[in-house]
Amino acid sequence: MNKGKLKAKFSIKAKLIGIIIPMMAIVVSLLIIISYNKSKSIITNSANDLLETSGKKQVDQIESWFNENLASLQAIKTTLENGNLSNESVQNLLDKYYGYNNNYPEGFYIADQSGNMLKAKESKKSDKDILNSIWYKEGLTRINMGFGSPYKNEQGKNIVSASGIINDNSGKIKVLSADFSLDKVTVIVNSMIEMDNAEALLVNIRDNTILAHRDNSLISTKIDSNTSDKFLRDVAIRLQNRDYSSTELDNNMVVFKEIPGTDMVLISYIPTKSIFGELSQLRTFMIAIAIISIIILIALIERVVQIVIKPIKKLTETIVAMTNGDFTVDVEVKGNDEISIMLGSVKEFIDVMRNIINNIHIVSSKIGNQAEGSTRISKELYDSSKVQSESMQNLNITVDQLSSSVNEIAESTTTLANVVSNTREDSINVDKKMRETIDISEKGREDMEKVNTAMENIRKSITSLQEAINNVGNSSIEIINIISVIGSIAEQTNLLSLNASIEAARAGEAGKGFAVVASEIGKLAQTSSESVKSISAHVSAINKLVSNTVKQSEESAGYINESSYLISGTVDTFDSIFDRINDTNNLIQNMIEKVGHLDDVATTVAAISEEQAASSEEILATSQVMVEQSNNITQNSEQVANDAEELSNTSDELSKQIQMFKI
Repeated sequence: MNKGKLKAKFSIKAKLIGIIIPMMAIVVSLLIIISYNKSKSIITNSANDLLETSGKKQVDQIESWFNENLASLQAIKTTLENGNLSNESVQNLLDKYYGYNNNYPEGFYIADQSGNMLKAKESKKSDKDILNSIWYKEGLTRINMGFGSPYKNEQGKNIVSASGIINDNSGKIKVLSADFSLDKVTVIVNSMIEMDNAEALLVNIRDNTILAHRDNSLISTKIDSNTSDKFLRDVAIRLQNRDYSSTELDNNMVVFKEIPGTDMVLISYIPTKSIFGELSQLRTFMIAIAIISIIILIALIERVVQIVIKPIKKLTETIVAMTNGDFTVDVEVKGNDEISIMLGSVKEFIDVMRNIINNIHIVSSKIGNQAEGSTRISKELYDSSKVQSESMQNLNITVDQLSSSVNEIAESTTTLANVVSNTREDSINVDKKMRETIDISEKGREDMEKVNTAMENIRKSITSLQEAINNVGNSSIEIINIISVIGSIAEQTNLLSLNASIEAARAGEAGKGFAVVASEIGKLAQTSSESVKSISAHVSAINKLVSNTVKQSEESAGYINESSYLISGTVDTFDSIFDRINDTNNLIQNMIEKVGHLDDVATTVAAISEEQAASSEEILATSQVMVEQSNNITQNSEQVANDAEELSNTSDELSKQIQMFKI
């Protein structure tokens, strides 16, 4: 069965190969990836530097071509400004330069602020709408000769004009200009690049117009973010953002170079597949080498593992034999490595186990003999302890009955003592309550006397208030009389004022002043009369209120007199209640003294009963402890007997197990 389990498991050799081979494959793969990425980085940097150098050379050649032609035009401009040439001499000069230089075969031409143009006789340069032409407008902005924006001429060719202002002291604004074909620039752009499969294009960044390209159909077209070609669209976006750093666009390595003195940018690019073509071949070669190396390493590792694992296989066979109880096997030790040390340890373990098994066999025989004696003695001890336990249980029952009787007596006595004690406490509480009641009744009697005194004071105050209100009524009557006199005076004054007015009217002019005084006195008398009527009305209302108040004060005085008589009767009643409560308190004092004597007697009896109950409980507890100890002895005796019997069985089993080993 164990051999079947071992066969079902993986061998150490398979595990080692299963671990080492994947790790080696991973390491080799990582080395290939790192080498490839490093090589790619180096090739990318080299290609970018080469593309940068090539673009720089092209820009230098284009710039040189522009500067060379600008220098010749600048010389012509100096001649025209300092030579004081006549119109005929200027025309001869224009005719002379026609066809002189292939870069500007039409020669040069001059236009003034009136729209007039001077050109070579054989020149086909259009002289229509000169003032709105690109070259004229740009020439007005330059003192020295300079190139402007590229454009198409009447023949549809891409040209760029070099123009500038001429100061020939004629008093007119004149512009000198010459048209340059971009064919030379196109040749430089398309043929001067130094890398295989690399291309370039020249773009005017003012309007993103392509000026030079290998594909002639794209020349003079404009590129923007809506261009169908993805590469040109990405280039247009970079130009709009004025981002001229080297980058990779649409699987192309791209370098941007500005041409100094112009609005032109040279874009050089090369497909990345052209750069990494050889690198891909190198990657394929490295993968093939890695696979071959792994196969060779697998064969070498298999042989090495086989040599190392062979002693372990022998050790495994030995351990399996020991597992099945066969210690007659032997181990051969060779070498001084870790496996040899392990084999030597196993050999020592076999020798030690042989000695141990032999000793165990001897000991098990002795244990069997001792177990049989222990079983016999434990049975005798168990019988004795069982008889002792039964006797102790009978004694415990008798003591328990005695303890129950004593406890009942103690409980009854204690209950009586508690009842008497509670009665005493209740009587003491009643005495306290009665004392409090006496104090409260005493205070109530004093308060009723104070209330009686207060009612007497209120009755006197009401009498004084009634007299004061009567005086107010009399005063109001006197005020009414005074107001009547004032009213009579006001009426007399009014009559006097009326008579004075009549006399003043009779006096004519002499009595006008007196008439005014009489009129004012009449108004004052009228006002006094009205005030007297108003005061009379208010005083009458006050007089009615005073009369009502007098009536109410008389009624209140009657009620207060009746309340005073009732309170006097209540004070007498409180005196009677106080006397009865005082008598009751004396009776309660006598009862408390008698209950106190009864409490002392009950407490003494309860204490004696409790002492007897405690003694009986101690006897019962002692008896129970003895019963428990007797039961424990019985149980332990039984357990010893069982253990002795089991020890004998264990000894037999141990002998059987030892016989399984072969030494």
